Amino acid sequence: MPSSKLDPERHIPLTPRTLHILLALTDGPEHGYAIMKEVEACSGGRVTVGPGTLYEAIGRLVALELLEEVPPPETSPSDRHRRRFYALTPLGREVVRLETARLAALVGYAESKNLLSRG
Repeated sequence: MPSSKLDPERHIPLTPRTLHILLALTDGPEHGYAIMKEVEACSGGRVTVGPGTLYEAIGRLVALELLEEVPPPETSPSDRHRRRFYALTPLGREVVRLETARLAALVGYAESKNLLSRG
């Protein structure tokens, strides 16, 4: 039986900011500034994360073993010593999967109530 910290269900539901940070890393490792820009872009500007808030959240997510610091990709040699890169752990990826499935079920329920009709 996994420890409670490693149980993906324990982390659900996620806050919008946390979900956006984790989603920003689903395509691979990124540095903080790229994560901030991705969160802003994918939320249409509704969720913003400043540097202090982002690095506080990243520290928490690393402690929860949802993220890990990784070496810079080989494709960015100029970033090798300046920027820290972060990636989802297997647990983090499972948490994102569970949370998005939970939200999809919620949207399906809202659709069944005709709450999302466009007419």
